[in-house]
Amino acid sequence: MRARGPSARAAAAVACLVATAACEPPPLPLDLGVPWELAEHRARTIVSPRYQIRLDVPERRADPVEGRSLIIFGWSDPDEQPLVIDFLDPAERVSGLRVNGAEVTWEAVNDHIVIPADALRNGALNEVDVSYRAGDEALNRSDDFLYSLFVPDRAHFSLPVFDQPNLKARVRWTVSAPREWRVIANTGASDYSMSDERSVHQFLESRPLPTYLFAVAAGRFEREEAIVGDRFLEMFHRETDTATVARNRDTIFELHAHALDWLEDYTGIEYPFEKFGFVLIPSFQYGGMEHPGGILYRQAGLMLDESATQSQILGRASVISHETAHMWFGNLVTMNWFDDVWTKEVFANFMASKIVHPSFPDVDHELRFLTAHHPAAYGVDRTAGANAIRQPLENLREAGALYGPIIYQKAPIVMRHLEARVGEEAFRDGVREYLETFSYGNATWPALIDILDRRSAADLAAWSSVWIEEPGRPTITVERSGADVVLRQSDPAGEGRVWPQTLEVRTGSAAGTEVVTVELGQGEARIEGAGDAPFVLPNGSGVEYGAFVLDERSVSYLVENVSDLRPALVRGAAWVTLWDQVLEQRLRPEAFFDAALSAVAAEDVELILDRLLGYLETAFWRFLTPPQRAERLQAFESTLWNGVRSGRPRTARASLFGTYRSVATSVEALARLERIWRGTEELPGLPLSEADETALAGELALREVEGWPAVLDEQEGRIENPDRLARFRFVRPSLSADPAERDAFFASLRDPANREREPWVLEGLGNLHHPLRAAASLAMIRPALDMLPEIQRTGDIFFPGRWLDATLGGHASPEAARIVRSFLEEAEGLPPRLRQSVLRSADMLYRSARIGEQEG
Repeated sequence: MRARGPSARAAAAVACLVATAACEPPPLPLDLGVPWELAEHRARTIVSPRYQIRLDVPERRADPVEGRSLIIFGWSDPDEQPLVIDFLDPAERVSGLRVNGAEVTWEAVNDHIVIPADALRNGALNEVDVSYRAGDEALNRSDDFLYSLFVPDRAHFSLPVFDQPNLKARVRWTVSAPREWRVIANTGASDYSMSDERSVHQFLESRPLPTYLFAVAAGRFEREEAIVGDRFLEMFHRETDTATVARNRDTIFELHAHALDWLEDYTGIEYPFEKFGFVLIPSFQYGGMEHPGGILYRQAGLMLDESATQSQILGRASVISHETAHMWFGNLVTMNWFDDVWTKEVFANFMASKIVHPSFPDVDHELRFLTAHHPAAYGVDRTAGANAIRQPLENLREAGALYGPIIYQKAPIVMRHLEARVGEEAFRDGVREYLETFSYGNATWPALIDILDRRSAADLAAWSSVWIEEPGRPTITVERSGADVVLRQSDPAGEGRVWPQTLEVRTGSAAGTEVVTVELGQGEARIEGAGDAPFVLPNGSGVEYGAFVLDERSVSYLVENVSDLRPALVRGAAWVTLWDQVLEQRLRPEAFFDAALSAVAAEDVELILDRLLGYLETAFWRFLTPPQRAERLQAFESTLWNGVRSGRPRTARASLFGTYRSVATSVEALARLERIWRGTEELPGLPLSEADETALAGELALREVEGWPAVLDEQEGRIENPDRLARFRFVRPSLSADPAERDAFFASLRDPANREREPWVLEGLGNLHHPLRAAASLAMIRPALDMLPEIQRTGDIFFPGRWLDATLGGHASPEAARIVRSFLEEAEGLPPRLRQSVLRSADMLYRSARIGEQEG
């Protein structure tokens, strides 16, 4: 845990001790959430907590879930401070509370139950028995199912708990549910009983877990099971298309089994929990959540359609490997406090990138790592809202703001740098020691650095201080100096920071390149004799990290010849770097667009193809002027459609069709899309799923093709899956051509009850702010920004950032940029982390607006 400056409360305590030994200790902080000082006090005074939790889930969603918890723990507090249990709205929800068998008088303070010390046995075991109405806020209830999602600090939204990661506890669940519902928890069942209308499911006690990993799901789920090797695996889902289940089932089980085998071999530790199961949730908020015994996944991410792209197939393997890696990294060993939440995420993504290699031998995994991590990390680090990987955190209620591409994408890049500095074998040995030392306990990032430091001659603490504790990225400039090339590093913030880094610099031409390895820290690195090379690319291995400023000669050569570069990794690194030149206004957007469009026709590596398609779509809507778009539309649509009809692999054609569907605006292209939707024109070898048809109908409605309401009516009648149908009905008003209907949809989102299905909300927002409707939706930007504090308070961890991205993502105008700037100037009380989120999401808008103003 990093050192923190003394708080006012701590300073007062020190003054008190100096003044007199009889002074009373300062009161525990009882702010909303879980303050750092409260968590630290409880970690010192509470020992080995256990929870026995019973939930009674009613048939009707409108009826409350009733709960009863027995909390057993050792308690030893020399100051005899009151016991604080976290629970949202305790005065309204708690119906009974007994301590050690006796009723006591307790106090409700914010989201805490405060029990006087004289009701407890100091230095002994205690039991608190609480009856309550469980809050729906973290139980994610639908008519036919519910699932808990407690990360990072939302367990106490529904249950009375000590809601902090360093009070790991054993939990035993009992769930009463409607008779036909299935119930899943962290462990296997210990008992089961049934009556005419109800069933009661009792589960074994778990191994020690932080409260954010307590898990229960119940509902009308289908169950699949498999034995792979000697492992028993079970899957619960709500997919009604039996062909889709049959097509995906075995692959899903095999990917999990492979990940488990790989992790056991790498860590030297057998799977550390009682059972392995997972639940596929329609419209789940995240890609996955790593609950032991009951991992949650977004169903569409694992149950892939026949039209899945290579990126979706690789993405499924990655998310499975990521969540499985969490069983060791985050679950077996948990961060002490959420300022180190990134440590569990970096290991999960870092390990996932290794785990997927054997399952996809034909994929260039170095290129995959580059395309999966660098663009997203740069998307934050280049902005005024950039944040460090490791951030201080004073209250767990702000922990959700720590999540994002910096911990998911930048941190694995930095971890690869660390592994290279230590050496792969020494790194693996250090990781094993870390896991063994802190098994079923808590650890900090400095503890891992200390373990690795003993295995390395490098000063890892100094390395960590800039790469982990500081935001942003270095600027690395390429200069020609006579016969040589000079590389210089600088700090874009002007603070003199230095990021030590090894660069594999590529110099040469499409006919051939050379690799020169240089160490770049303070000062410059010189490559002798490279001054005449047609291009110089500092990030030649694809792992280097920074804002690479290429010289004009390199930019010109790459724009003309990037498609001819070999190997693919160099080509991919060149495209990522050229896009940076566009965003920093060192390369005109239309020049990049023309080069990328030309490259699409011949690119045979799907990882690069998908990256190019993303760049093209962004450039088309956000950086080309209307005349430039009109001039290039026919060539853009033709190139994409020719690719769809080509002999390329099905996955590549699916990617091309997805982009074609998203950018098609000509009369000819829209007529074709309508024929495809109606089934009068086929896509040979590329069948459309129910989800594909629904997306296509939405695109036709957004473009207001003739008869679009009838298209939506017919599509609603086609949808058979009840979860997809409910989503379609929710989102449909956002597709309307009637501004009043769209305004009413947006107004409905002010009610938190209408924001419970966050993916549905984000889809609707994306429709409202589609580039084709950006002018009409300008008036919605400021109200959406004003709602941010409430969005953060009521939503899950990724929702505020995604709310912003969906609101701003379709806009490119100076008017939209002015609205955001005005909001930031006037919102003086906006929390700093929310302000950072706005700056991150607005960055592309600001850049496109600047380019638009210059073109104008």
